[in-house]
Amino acid sequence: MQRMLIMPAIVGVAQVISIGSSAIFNIGDVYKMMPIANAKTFAGSGSFNTGDGLSITNYQSSTNTFDNDSIDQGNFMNA
Repeated sequence: MQRMLIMPAIVGVAQVISIGSSAIFNIGDVYKMMPIANAKTFAGSGSFNTGDGLSITNYQSSTNTFDNDSIDQGNFMNA
């Protein structure tokens, strides 16, 4: 017979502003968390720059979206 040790979690104040559609939100003890989502993002030069007062100059930019393999990292083992 296996005995399971349960440890209580003491959590203070938590404020959740938003949760994405493929996100996991947990407060307390957890054994396994497995979000099931995948995405591939293509972005050109200067796409993810954030901040105040940016000065970005891109004279010529192209993004290669060709992907010759069929699976990069699948989520088929998450069950």
